[in-house]
Amino acid sequence: MKSVLGFLSFVLIAGGISGLLHEWFGTGFRLFGFLRFLSPDGYAIYTNIVLTALGVGLAAANASLKRGRSS
Repeated sequence: MKSVLGFLSFVLIAGGISGLLHEWFGTGFRLFGFLRFLSPDGYAIYTNIVLTALGVGLAAANASLKRGRSS
């Protein structure tokens, strides 16, 4: 489960950041193009911020799981 959380957090963080870069600079920063289908029209920036925050939360949960097992 820890590896799944790590993978999901990476996908969400990288997709959210690449989506934000694409929205702000308008260039080819679409690393994870499938994430654009999650945002309604006009809310792409907010959706990318939420995806990045969710990825950071999953990374924190993954780190807490690793810390809880080693203690």
